[in-house]
Amino acid sequence: MKQGLLINVEKCVGCGGCVMACKRHNGTGRGVYWCNVITKEEGTYPNVRKVMLPVGCQHCENAPCVRACPTGASHYDEEGNVQVDFDKCIGCRMCMGACPYHARSFNWGSTVDNPHYEGQPPTAYDEACAERHPVGVVEKCTRCVDLTRAGKVPACVQTCPAEARVFGDLDDPDSEISRKINDLHAKCLMEEYGTKPSVYYVGLE
Repeated sequence: MKQGLLINVEKCVGCGGCVMACKRHNGTGRGVYWCNVITKEEGTYPNVRKVMLPVGCQHCENAPCVRACPTGASHYDEEGNVQVDFDKCIGCRMCMGACPYHARSFNWGSTVDNPHYEGQPPTAYDEACAERHPVGVVEKCTRCVDLTRAGKVPACVQTCPAEARVFGDLDDPDSEISRKINDLHAKCLMEEYGTKPSVYYVGLE
């Protein structure tokens, strides 16, 4: 099984629900977003429109971050996702420089603060989450491995009100994600880099 994600940009309303669902589920520090939505305006007045591009780790099959890691901390799991072993990470940040998608962040220790409200003490939940984020290591989207191995979908997929995200098995040609990739002519970001991402997009121009 090779897990993948399909994002329909044409359906995305830019609500940021995926961003906050990811942040709350993973308990990342203030200013750290494993899932994000880039927005921009196109056109000239009065014909202006807002364009959204949800981004995050692309969980590449040919991941530059894995090749650049000197310790093996960045590795592939059994579902084909790219993960980081905190016990092996030495904080050199070579992987961050190698990733063309800027999907990684370094934990400088901000997770001990309240991840949502500056100047406020962390809640008990925040403190519990901080234990999962060692200081001095590189972090990134895990594709909610705790949820997916329990038969659920990632938090960002669960919360999307527009149903712009589809998660599934890329190795199964009859899966919903495989069918939609083919039927909707989905593409990957920066295909020319040869990274072979497992995140596909519908509506990229």
